[in-house]
Parts: sequence; structure tokens; C-alpha cells
Amino acid sequence: MTKVITYGTYDLLHYGHINLLKRAKALGDYLIVGVTNDNFDRDRGKLNVRNNVLERVEAVRATGLADKIIIEDYVGQKIDDIQKYGVDIFAIGSDWEGQFNYLNEYCKVVYLPRTEGVSSTQLREESQETVNVGIIGCGRIAPRFVSEAACVNGVDVAAAYDINSEWLSSFANEHDIHNTYHDYADLLSNVNAVYIATPHLLHYEQIKQALLAKKHVLCETPMVLNGDEARELYALAEKQGVVLMEANKTAHCPAFNHLMVMVKSGVIGEVVDIEASLSKVWEDETLREFDPNQAGGSLFELGSYPLLPIFKLLGIDYKNLNLYSRMENGIDIYTKGVLRFEKAVCSFKVGLGVKTEGNLVISGTKGYAYVPAPWWKTDYFELRYEDQNENKKFFYKWDGAGLRYEIQEFVSCIINRRFSSARLRRRESSRMADVMQQFTERINFMEI
Repeated sequence: MTKVITYGTYDLLHYGHINLLKRAKALGDYLIVGVTNDNFDRDRGKLNVRNNVLERVEAVRATGLADKIIIEDYVGQKIDDIQKYGVDIFAIGSDWEGQFNYLNEYCKVVYLPRTEGVSSTQLREESQETVNVGIIGCGRIAPRFVSEAACVNGVDVAAAYDINSEWLSSFANEHDIHNTYHDYADLLSNVNAVYIATPHLLHYEQIKQALLAKKHVLCETPMVLNGDEARELYALAEKQGVVLMEANKTAHCPAFNHLMVMVKSGVIGEVVDIEASLSKVWEDETLREFDPNQAGGSLFELGSYPLLPIFKLLGIDYKNLNLYSRMENGIDIYTKGVLRFEKAVCSFKVGLGVKTEGNLVISGTKGYAYVPAPWWKTDYFELRYEDQNENKKFFYKWDGAGLRYEIQEFVSCIINRRFSSARLRRRESSRMADVMQQFTERINFMEI
């Protein structure tokens, strides 16, 4: 049997793709099709947002030409796949002529003629929707959003709002934003969506006002600090026919998502323990993060990140959660949480005045996954086993400040009319808010 493998994005699947698949199929007896992940265009300068990877996999499957479909997640995977599946021929479009000659060491490389007159890029340009986004809050985070949004097709930062005139003017001048507003309602009438980067306690009212105006919302994490409020807002968003998404950049990181998929597939066996930590030591205690009247503290500021892998891998139905905090001047400078699930136990540590090793360890019955600090911007992880010869290392590219991945998913949800993202589901976001609420109400809480 002659095995052939080919790779592509297959975004907006068209007859050019189908012709290429037919030509690849004709080279052998068994065709493996690799569909590249959702960040496939980042090396071409921009992230595109039309069809997510699952939609593209289904489109390829519907052609009936693929005997097996796999997802390409990381640099170097082509060599791994060729060896893993015993591939005889690597086939790719002629526009890549010469760029994959290095694979001749592993199999035969064939460059196939492409169909002239059609491409996904052309189709996207002809049908591209643009989402006009207004930035709410021109503080420390907002500048990163502007630069990262420039890396995503289909999004335009069209306006900005802040109650501080000086901040607003300076931000608009620096980032060439012509439409500025001191009235939130006025801004909402002139944009399709908003990115909320204000202090935590303002989120609920600002999100609700935007949803009632039928505007899509991307809100910085933590979205809200109360689980009931989170569920109320998600229900309102769906009722209004708009997207509400929490801006947790780790949830949309390509490497983190690949790690989650691998662990769920059983590569380290059944997960029985997760340890995640994140800490910062800031000396400027005038910052909002140290103000109890502005929901400062370690858990509110950092907690959603270590909770993410726990809820992604073990679900949201934990049996109990105990919280232990060191308090100073009304805020927790350090908090440790211990969650007990039916067949697993997890712990997380966050600190704004206590430094801890910021890694992630996922322990299973066959091995464990290790992500070194800073694990929240995953660009490398290891799978480790009793037999060290079986250990595997995975390397990835982390682009810019990392916000481009969440912006891409946000715009993709809008364009494709998806109310929820699998990367951070609404129920997971709401459960994070439940944890924040438990801390606020000091339930199962002990001060150390």
C-alpha cells in the first residue's frame, strides 16, 4: 500500500482544494490529510478568522477523499507524522515549490499543480466582514490590544472611551484613534463590539449595557467576580444574539490548547492531580491591584489563569474548594486553593507579594505533563514517563503579547455566529466567577 500525506488550511473549502486533494489521492492507495490549526496564517502576517479547525476538518471529511484526517499543531510535526504513519509520498501545492525538499530524507516529495483563479485569500477578501471595536478603558492593557488587533484580519479599532480625559487623549493620539468618547452610550452607538479593559468592579455594568445595545463584548479576565452575574450576562448575550467572551489569553494560546488535547487523549493516563501557580512581586503598592476598594488582591487578579487547566481537564463539578490566604492591608497577597474532585485533587497558588515557582504540573496514571514558568504563555512543554526514553518535548511559537489569539477567536465567533468558544466555555468562565464569589464571601476560607 502506498500512503500519501498532504497538508493545508482548507479555509473556505473550494474547488481548488478539492482538485489538489484528488491529485494527491491519485498518487497512492491511502490519503492522509493534515488540517493546520487555527493559527495557520500567523507566519503570513495576519491571523484569519473564517472557519475554525473543526469546521475545516468537517469540510475535508465531506469531500470523501481523505482516508484519515489529522490536525497539524506544531513545528516539525510533518516529520513526526511521516514516520508515525509510514508515509511514502508527501504531496503539496506547487506554490510551495522547493520549500519541503528537506522531507526527501523521509519520503518522496511531490509538488502538485494548483488550480488557477481561486484561493482562500481571494475568497476572504471578497467576503470579509469588518468588526469595528471600541476600547473601553485606556489604561495599561489597552495599548497591547491595539497592536495585537493589527495582526488579525477583520477587526478595526475604531473608537475609545475613558472617563479620564488625559488618558483618553494620550491613548488616542498615540494609536491614531480618531473617535473618542466620554459618554459610553455614544460610543456604543458607533461600534459593532467593545473590548473592556477597565477595573474589575466596572465590568458587570459595562458588559450589561453593551449587551442591551446588542454589541459583542470581549472583556478582560476576570470577567466578573460573581457566578450568578456571569450566568446572567451569558444568557443575556445569547438572547440578544451577540457574543460575550472572557479575554483569558492562555485559553487561546496554541500550545496550551495542544497540551489540553493531548492530555484529554490519554497520553499520561487518567489525570489525578494538577498543580498550577502564578505570582508577581510588585513594589508599587499604589497600583489598583493593591486597593481593596477596587477588588485588588492575588485571587481576583490572577486566579482565572491557574483555574483554567483544572476546569478544562477535570470539569467544573468539584466536590469542595478550600482557600488559604495571607492578607495584608485588606487584600490577599497570597492565596492557595485546594479543589477535590471525585477522582482527583488539584491545587493552585497565586501571589502578588509572594514569589513561587510559576509552573504547571499535570499528573496522570501513566506519566505527567510539565510546563515550566511562565506556563501561562505556554511555548514549551514536556511529557515525562517512568521510562525516560519515552519522554517527549514540544516547542511552539508565542507571538507578541498573546492577545491576538483571543482577538482572532472573538472575531471568528462573531463572523460565524457562535455564542461560545470551546477554548473557554461559558460554564468554565462562570465557575471561575463562582470561585471569586466564594473568596468574597469567605466560604471555606482560612487566613494564614
